[in-house]
Amino acid sequence: MPTRKRPHRSQTRRQVLDAAFTVFSEHGIAASSLNEVAVAAGLTKGAVYSNFASKDDLVLALMEEHAAARTDAALAGFASADDSRHGLVDLAAALVHAMRADAAWHRLLAEYFAMSSHDPRRREGLRRRRREVRDAVARAVARVADGLDTELPFTPAEMATVMLALSNGLAVEADIDPDAVPEDLLGRVLLLIAGDADTGARTRSPSAEDHRRGTPQPDS
Repeated sequence: MPTRKRPHRSQTRRQVLDAAFTVFSEHGIAASSLNEVAVAAGLTKGAVYSNFASKDDLVLALMEEHAAARTDAALAGFASADDSRHGLVDLAAALVHAMRADAAWHRLLAEYFAMSSHDPRRREGLRRRRREVRDAVARAVARVADGLDTELPFTPAEMATVMLALSNGLAVEADIDPDAVPEDLLGRVLLLIAGDADTGARTRSPSAEDHRRGTPQPDS
């Protein structure tokens, strides 16, 4: 009788993440247990714990993976554009598409944020993971900007924060009232931000620019 192969660790992890999303989306994070996740994944509870130390660890890994995948898809559109203006429009379109398709993700983020508001340990875990996500997004933004030889309106770290904040905030509003968030709203906002930053860069005085960079000023 042939011996049944045990699933590879990465395969088990994938099963757990997929099952967790289904269970958390249907019942909410607080009302769900790792046992329910294990049943949905067709695995033992021990298999879940061999990949994730706790339900919090599983939730944060799920959110981190989703944020990275959504950002990668958005930046792919930016990188393939002919110029930065079209790139921002394509980036916004990809984020809006994900926002419409992944409303459940934003509900999970909102729920976990609420759960962490009175739990310092949970809040610190969320803060640490979100920093990791922002850092990953910032590195990707910098690579794309270098590839296009374009100057960003902000630092890559600030751009990452703006992208995440705008897409998450608009996702919440769209989930409450879809008609309140037109498909092109995020693109128009990003173009306005980029345009204002470009105008500011052209009109900024040399002394102000030197001061911003920390360049010593000659005595009067």
